[in-house]
Amino acid sequence: MKSLCIILVALSIISCQNQGKEDINKAKQASIDSMRVEIDKQKVIDSMKTEMANLKEQQQVEQQKVESQKVVVVHQQQADGTATTTTTKKKKGWSATAKGAVIGAGVGAATGAIVSKRKGEGAIIGGLAGAALGTGTGAVIDSKKKKE
Repeated sequence: MKSLCIILVALSIISCQNQGKEDINKAKQASIDSMRVEIDKQKVIDSMKTEMANLKEQQQVEQQKVESQKVVVVHQQQADGTATTTTTKKKKGWSATAKGAVIGAGVGAATGAIVSKRKGEGAIIGGLAGAALGTGTGAVIDSKKKKE
């Protein structure tokens, strides 16, 4: 009887030690998983920053193109006394509505991918919602510019 009690006590001590190791391993794995999630979020944020920098660079290039295309009026008089006038018009840039839609879609997609458990669906839904809000905001800005 004494030997049976000793064996039961020894088994309970051993099983408690194994349970502690399992808890430690679970905690380690949870920590590793949370770090992976944070790394994925940071990758998305970094890629959005890169895209925004590229977008700003493209806007600067387009702005330079617009500035270089000024209206030129050439007035020439021909030998027979008639005059001809040539006018060149400069190109128009993006409207605020288009800019708002593009920026809203990008930010919405990034936010949706970060927040959602299903990254693809979250990015699509966030992109559509962001584009809708950006379009609305841009339309308001365009209407204010027309009034001025």
